[in-house]
Amino acid sequence: MMKQMKYYPVFLNLKGVKAVVVGGGRVAERKAIALLKAGALVKIISPAITKTLEKYKKLGLATHIKREYRQGDVRDAFIVIAATSSRQTNNRVEADSKDLPRLINVVDTPSMGNFILPSIVNRGHLTIAISTEGCSPALSKAIRKELEEIYGSEFSDYLKFVESIRKQAMNKIKNSVDREKFLKSLASEDLFRTLRKKGVKAAVKKIKSRMSDLSVVTDF
Repeated sequence: MMKQMKYYPVFLNLKGVKAVVVGGGRVAERKAIALLKAGALVKIISPAITKTLEKYKKLGLATHIKREYRQGDVRDAFIVIAATSSRQTNNRVEADSKDLPRLINVVDTPSMGNFILPSIVNRGHLTIAISTEGCSPALSKAIRKELEEIYGSEFSDYLKFVESIRKQAMNKIKNSVDREKFLKSLASEDLFRTLRKKGVKAAVKKIKSRMSDLSVVTDF
């Protein structure tokens, strides 16, 4: 029998997408900033907001509606996050959203919405999402910290290089077998060991050597 998942894991492209965050405290701040980083058009609805959110507002990066939540505030949003300290308000936001084609997350009662936000490890182009499907947020956090140690900041710089070298390899390595072998080597255990123990420059040097054998030259 097929094991069922509570949630379908997915990464969304939110660039230019309308998002509403109801709430202006620290939790709402984290949610709003994550949406802004993803390129969403964020509207915050709350009588008051944190100093950090106030800065984003003054920079014109987020819109702030300075009042309590009202029915209809989520009508034009694609993604909605209810992040107030009031269970009653959060319930109202969820009730207004559930019959609409919206993504809705209720921070204090994840089961009420239709999506949850995982723990995140971010290293530039590398994003790792961890979820226990709501069973244990503490375990998700512990695993996130473990992964942060395994995948350090060197992976951010390395992926920038890989993005460039991969494009060149696709154009310049004509032999498909050689090309596939080279691309796979960019994510080999051997290369990861070099990256972790000796750093990005050593890993890049090793890749350049392999590229040289294929008569392909690149710069980093």
